Amino acid sequence: MVWKLKEQLKDQLSRETGYYSHPAGGRHRFALAYPNSYFVGMSNLGLHIVYRLLNERRDTACERVFLPEKRQQQEYEKARQPLMTLESQTGLNRFDIIGFVISFEMDYFHILRMLELGKIVPLAADRGERDALVIGGGPCATFNPEPLSLFFDAFVIGEGEAVLPALMDVYHEKKMAGADRKSLLEALSRVPGVYVPSVHRLKNGERQVVRQWQRNLDAFPGETVIYTEDTEFNLHLVEIARGCGRHCRFCMAGYCFRKPRNRSLKAIEKMLEGAKASGRRVGLMGAAISDYPEIDRLCREILGDGLSMSVASFRADSVTQELVDSLAASGLKTLTMAPEAGSRRMRAVVNKGIEEEHLLKAMDMGIRAGIRNFRLYIMIGLPGEREEDIQAIVDMACRLKDFMEEQGATGRLTLSINPFIPKPFTPFQWEPMAPLKYIQAALKRITNALRKRHNIEVIAESPRDAYVQGFLARGGREAGEILWEAHKSGGSRAVKAVLKARGKSLEDFVSVPRNAEDVLPWDVLDMGFTKEYLIREWQEAVRDEPSHTVQCFDGCRRCGVCR
Repeated sequence: MVWKLKEQLKDQLSRETGYYSHPAGGRHRFALAYPNSYFVGMSNLGLHIVYRLLNERRDTACERVFLPEKRQQQEYEKARQPLMTLESQTGLNRFDIIGFVISFEMDYFHILRMLELGKIVPLAADRGERDALVIGGGPCATFNPEPLSLFFDAFVIGEGEAVLPALMDVYHEKKMAGADRKSLLEALSRVPGVYVPSVHRLKNGERQVVRQWQRNLDAFPGETVIYTEDTEFNLHLVEIARGCGRHCRFCMAGYCFRKPRNRSLKAIEKMLEGAKASGRRVGLMGAAISDYPEIDRLCREILGDGLSMSVASFRADSVTQELVDSLAASGLKTLTMAPEAGSRRMRAVVNKGIEEEHLLKAMDMGIRAGIRNFRLYIMIGLPGEREEDIQAIVDMACRLKDFMEEQGATGRLTLSINPFIPKPFTPFQWEPMAPLKYIQAALKRITNALRKRHNIEVIAESPRDAYVQGFLARGGREAGEILWEAHKSGGSRAVKAVLKARGKSLEDFVSVPRNAEDVLPWDVLDMGFTKEYLIREWQEAVRDEPSHTVQCFDGCRRCGVCR
């Protein structure tokens, strides 16, 4: 059985190019774990960036490990074999460090499953001198690591390029000196951007761990390192920018990855060489591709080199005809936009800055370029939302579909609707989630109203799953205890039952408003901006006439990040 599992991993590896292979000995072993399938994980650009960063060190050998499919999990358990890495088919429990890339709350359950399959002591407090160091990084670790603090020895708060080099230097220095586990963790807690739950404690509201961010993106490449056909986005991913300065009040990424930074065109051109060599389409990555100041020139260079392209996202108010034409020429069939709300008032509440005329203009560009299908991202349950705001979603969809038909675009208009989840370190962090019955009724109203309209599709995230996400995103260490109990009782579906046994419900955690004076689980962290700034933005959002906050600009000192 073990032989069969190893052969499956070797077969997967044989279909890859670009992976690292270091000889045994002489390097500390680092297992880079993605808590989801290989298919999903290999499209995560952060994983590629960290993998290269670690393997280019002379003292570290980094290998990858993913969550196996259900059948393989059963084979691991039957063979009593620890979960193995891809590169050398080595059991997870033989590594010095296990580092998880954490991007989604629902993957928290997968983290515990991978620790279980890897024969890793699950609770950090129970690990001994010979056990691996378990660390976490990525967006979820940065904005609120507390629900996972029972299981992790340390977290990277901020961007890997700005933290990992110093973290690994201290790790190797202390290991060479023969430091015990406690001394090692204390030393790591002094590294800027490293949060050690067993060491750091919230004292008198003091924010003890400061988020770190890479000032010069050109100093580190941000592109696909390993190529495989077996992944969601079979592209050569290229990060052209990081962070966003648009100040959307719901967006955790806009706050935790501030300030916005652009790579130089020269650095991007160098990364395009990988796309040319591999013959793959270029996937441009960034918070808003259309905000890149030289986007038209970049499009011309990509197509001029005989390449095709796709984008992670763009804004309807900054998209250009050249960008849309380039996407259409690359085979794009559906243009996606994110107005987030149907009414002008609600878009002002969230500070989106997108108006219906921007959507119509972007649609017109798409239709002229030959694109016939469009998708809109919408949130419901936003702070201050009223019945007329739900109706405004229906009305907007109908007007946009009318415009498509008037222009001869006979394709589909898709509304992707998600319940709003207030995230830490945003102006809405004190707001509650809307009641579950309200979300369900709003979805039903939108779906019923648009059902008879030809070629309008409504797809929606499960409201119940959104409640679990909200619970994990905003929870403290008690959420970690419940996560642990739910894991032992079957996973995410057991959360409700675990809470009920404690005399509580999800609504007790996610549907109760918080006060600005409340101590929040993530208050031990400092994202760089002031609490006063978040409160000011929150107050602007909930005014009768919400005001607009302009995007970041040179010399701005409003939020505190650029002080």
